[in-house]
Amino acid sequence: MADSRILVAVPKHPQGEGAGPQQLRMIRDAIETAGFEVRWAVTAEDADAVLRTEAGLAAALVAWDLPQVSGDGPGTALAAPARSFARTGRTLDGTPGGSAVLQRIGRRFKDLPVFLVMADEGLGNLPLWVSESVVGYVWPLEDTPGFIAGRITTAARAYREAVLPPFFRALRRFDDAHEYSWHTPAHSGGVAFLKSPAGRAFHDYFGERLLRSDLSISVEELGSLFEHTGPIGEAERNAARVFGSELTYFVLHGDSTCNRLVGHFSVTRDEIALVDRNCHKSVLHGLVVSGARPVYLVPTRNGYGLAGPLSAAEIAADTVAARIAANPLTEGAVSPLPQYAVFTNSTYDGLSYDAAPTARAFAASTPRLHFDEAWFAYARFHPLYAGRYGMSMDEQTFPGQDRPTVFATQSTHKLLAALSQGAMVHVRSAPRAPVEHDRFNEALMMHGTTSPLYPMIASLDVATAMMDGPQGEWLIDEAVTEAIRFRQEMVHLRRRIESAGDRPPWFFGVWQPDTVTDPLTGERLPFEEAPPELLRTEQSCWLLEPGADWHGFPGLTEGHCMLDPVKVTLTCPGINATGDMAEEGIPARVLTAYLATRKVMVEKTDSYTTLVLFSMGITKGKWGTLLDALTDFKAFYDADAPLERVLPEAVAAYPRRYAGLTLHGLCQEMHEQLRSVRLVELLDTAFQQLPQPVAPPQHCYQRLVRGETERVRISEAAGRVAAAMVTVTPPGIPVLMPGESVGALDGPLLRYLTALESFDRCFPGFRSETHGVIIDDGTGDYLIECLTQGAER
Repeated sequence: MADSRILVAVPKHPQGEGAGPQQLRMIRDAIETAGFEVRWAVTAEDADAVLRTEAGLAAALVAWDLPQVSGDGPGTALAAPARSFARTGRTLDGTPGGSAVLQRIGRRFKDLPVFLVMADEGLGNLPLWVSESVVGYVWPLEDTPGFIAGRITTAARAYREAVLPPFFRALRRFDDAHEYSWHTPAHSGGVAFLKSPAGRAFHDYFGERLLRSDLSISVEELGSLFEHTGPIGEAERNAARVFGSELTYFVLHGDSTCNRLVGHFSVTRDEIALVDRNCHKSVLHGLVVSGARPVYLVPTRNGYGLAGPLSAAEIAADTVAARIAANPLTEGAVSPLPQYAVFTNSTYDGLSYDAAPTARAFAASTPRLHFDEAWFAYARFHPLYAGRYGMSMDEQTFPGQDRPTVFATQSTHKLLAALSQGAMVHVRSAPRAPVEHDRFNEALMMHGTTSPLYPMIASLDVATAMMDGPQGEWLIDEAVTEAIRFRQEMVHLRRRIESAGDRPPWFFGVWQPDTVTDPLTGERLPFEEAPPELLRTEQSCWLLEPGADWHGFPGLTEGHCMLDPVKVTLTCPGINATGDMAEEGIPARVLTAYLATRKVMVEKTDSYTTLVLFSMGITKGKWGTLLDALTDFKAFYDADAPLERVLPEAVAAYPRRYAGLTLHGLCQEMHEQLRSVRLVELLDTAFQQLPQPVAPPQHCYQRLVRGETERVRISEAAGRVAAAMVTVTPPGIPVLMPGESVGALDGPLLRYLTALESFDRCFPGFRSETHGVIIDDGTGDYLIECLTQGAER
């Protein structure tokens, strides 16, 4: 942390005349001599800019009488105190500009040492909260510059050390010891790489520090990932505190391993598990390992083909009991009562549940509840998501004997700042199904590795520290704010295009409410005209109202489901949320192919929607570039530009198919194909009308590894039993599970797969990625893995 900086926010310019500025310059020089950089600010606005952009601050020196030039600066909404008038040093309500800076620091940093510069004011004139916000007071002319600078830099060094979380701190100390390595890995801190040209290039690219921190589990002073001792154990306990759990475990193979681990622990062979059909394939892998018998719950879907939540009716005890009774796999189960339920929260498209009523509904059926929160690790750290995540289920929110044990599995790396594959399992145990650490740890060791990557552990530790205290809310709030700005700008741009009259009046939409209600006034506002402060703080603005056309999901109840503002779904012309198709349309695959040529890579593409994520790494420049690319696509489409100009790589790869075609022509051909085969409708039907279960997933896996399966063309697969799942990806949601019947040739699944096969043949280069489907290179036929005849039982 050699680049640590100290903010000096005083109303005097460092080049000013007089004893005051001279003394401050000498303090600055002494701070810099001690090895710190100084960021000088002479107004509250200047200080705010430093606070927003300098995460490496180690201390601050703030003058109480700091001027605040205007109330319109970027930090005003957070920094508080009203508007100010020019250069008075006070806001309109008489509050000094330094007050705003102190409040901003309190929202941005956890325990940053702040020294308050005083002029003639006495301490008795300060508000009481100020003494809780600072570590000391400075009268510049009453002590020597070296003494004052020493107080500041000493506090900065202590903060710099304290800000490091447990494991990362220990890892840095171990690295600084420069010990010789006599253990694995064999590259010995990167030295082995230096003995080969390719290895040297690898070493130079990643750097010595990363390789020196790639250590063996034999390093006792860093603790054990399986014994949960030392700094690793301390880091996990710290994560439990920050994420609000009783137990937290670091997992180094992503949320996929977390799901397998929790499923393996929670349900055993021939026990019943309730599974959200909108689940990730790793949930099924957990059932394969455990030998459980799944009973699937069916989520809602809308006209765009987006998977919605499980409705309140779907998870009600009587509905669950009816699904269990109707499922052939439950005959002969250990118990007719399920032992475990798992559902996705939030969904890939940003839909989260009201956790307490959802947990109560599930609790009537099962003692263990698993929130798969792969995409929702940040929910605890912003008030907008209050009560929408698994670890909010404690004795206060769900009192009484019926409370289930709750697991929350999170891909920390997805939308928090951890390295790829970094993940966590959070546990809140309940008396109905207590989780003993030693028993859970046995399952963890079965799915973990004895050769962990220490930088990944450190990244989980640091991701935790980043969310600890006010800084966590600040980081998530920034992402929420930028997403709201983008959403509103998209609507404003569409309105301008519609009213311009000089171009075709269409533009891409955003999947969100058309209007919102201010709960304080009851006023209904167009979304784009709503105050950003309302949208970033009021959860009701994002709730899916029952029956609203904009979302298109049937059967929702009040407050059940919320749209996450940071997951932005762009909609293309051609279809709406209720499934009505237009004469013309722009399939999203064409749009995302163009965006890729502009180096804009999206998260997910469906038939007429594409998903972009506003993570903590978002910037105005990043979403401004996306906005520009969308307007350029519209210009190309409206001008009927040659495809060679818009998608040159597609034309070069398939000249016989696309040469001479225009962008408008390609979009229309693709839209008409999707319309004629009714692909979106077929997908919806395939998800809603579940295939008939024939054999448990574990049985199918056993047959697969013993070679008792075969690949069958979908044109010949009617009546066969799937041996492997068929998964539409992204987002990785299965349409066919192992052990399920493929159904009739004119049934929902084969009709959908046949339509998909036809689309892929017709539009090479734009095919979907469907795991479990093998494409015959010679014919383009779809093949799926099925049990051989007679191997169903």
